[in-house]
Amino acid sequence: MTAPAVEGDTRTAPMLLVADPDAGLVRQLSTAMQDAGVDVTGVPDGAQALLQAGALQPDAVLICASLPIVGPLDFVRAVRLMRPVPVLLGIDFGSDAEQALQALEAGATACVARPYRVPELLPLVQAAFRRQDGNRTVLTIGDVELDVTAYQVKVGGRLVHLPLREFELLHYLMRNADRTVTREQIMRNVWHSNDGMSTNTNTIAVHVKRLRARLGDVEDTVIQTVRGVGYRLVSG
Repeated sequence: MTAPAVEGDTRTAPMLLVADPDAGLVRQLSTAMQDAGVDVTGVPDGAQALLQAGALQPDAVLICASLPIVGPLDFVRAVRLMRPVPVLLGIDFGSDAEQALQALEAGATACVARPYRVPELLPLVQAAFRRQDGNRTVLTIGDVELDVTAYQVKVGGRLVHLPLREFELLHYLMRNADRTVTREQIMRNVWHSNDGMSTNTNTIAVHVKRLRARLGDVEDTVIQTVRGVGYRLVSG
């Protein structure tokens, strides 16, 4: 577990706040995440999570779907009034899908499997961590606005909920606006494949198609296909 940061300190590692009543599960996750270079603070309920979210200002918050005292829906609504921070909802196998949907509609960033898996969590926390001052947290191209820290996307001022992978795909394309990125580059930087080749290219095509639909890009003029190479997001 980590101690609260002192004013003026420069954080050198990502910080994850975990709210889960299963102390053993939190300890196990904390050890694994700390081995991966992430500082973790664990709390057993939603009330303490709200206090620590304000005091620690973590890079991301992970809450379980059965969060006591302050439930996940109320927690997400409250933390959204405090500051933009990614909130991940831990869902047990067979859990009520309606509960997850309500949390996502309230502003939760994504649902993850519980018991928690480091390979699933690590890229999310690292993506939320901003090491250098002055890094852009909001990217705007045309009428598309992507808030990196809050994991939110707006199109024409309207909030659009994107699944995590589509969010990361859009983020990568916007960072490389007007450049053609290959499928191999997308695999490496969005699917986090070390060899850049482990994800079927049809999977990328499906995600691009869904992303276009959510952005209202009905004529494929924003995200263009470069046949035989990859994709290009056009800024103008």
